[in-house]
Amino acid sequence: MTGAAGQPADGDARRIAFVTGGAGGIGTAICRQLAAAGRVVAVADLSREAAEKVAADIDGIGVPLDVTDPDSVAAAVAETTERLGAPTIVINVAGWDELKPFLETDEDFTHKVLEINLNGPIRVLRATLPAMVEARYGRVVNIASDAGRVGSSMESVYSGAKSGVIGFTKTIAREFAKHGISANTVCPGPTDTPLLRQITAGERSGNIIAAMTKAVPMRRMGTPDDVAPAVVFLASDAAGYITGQTLSASGGLTMSG
Repeated sequence: MTGAAGQPADGDARRIAFVTGGAGGIGTAICRQLAAAGRVVAVADLSREAAEKVAADIDGIGVPLDVTDPDSVAAAVAETTERLGAPTIVINVAGWDELKPFLETDEDFTHKVLEINLNGPIRVLRATLPAMVEARYGRVVNIASDAGRVGSSMESVYSGAKSGVIGFTKTIAREFAKHGISANTVCPGPTDTPLLRQITAGERSGNIIAAMTKAVPMRRMGTPDDVAPAVVFLASDAAGYITGQTLSASGGLTMSG
């Protein structure tokens, strides 16, 4: 239940979540499951229209966000704070890639991949962590990828960016634990999303998807609803003593002892 202008009825700041890439495949599933868990969600995406469409189904708000633009990040956080209150749950989902052999990548491609996948979460947390420090409470969950844990053919720059997200998250966890803030990473494996279908489109699409599926011990592609529960748990009060961890939601594709 929400009060005036979407304010949480109980005023509990622990309920306000900010999700980047919230109108995408994995982002939408996370937004829906966070709302089902009692969170009030700001769905942040490049398209305000797409964000508002997701938000309308979960009694949240939609805000426009370009994670490559510091001014856009600041504006999205300010709008969320004005309409809901300062978010103390931040989920960085926004991401992008294209499959390319490394020697076919160039400076423009590298810049775009790093700006969205690595610098994006850095910008968002720089804008949101001060309010969490003030509240002495926070949950940060960054979406990386199993590509960032073990590498992935034709995803060299993306793999490097996602490895960077994992290392960045661990450092945030160390620096901010004393403020009651946890930070963890969830790494999806091959997941059936519009982005995956887009980057594997072409004559060899079926072969690429089949190879990805064969590599998964469970012998199926993941779905956004397979990834979202891990995020919702790590964003909950129940996970307050878990920080600096990297969790794969990948059907067993990546295992670590």
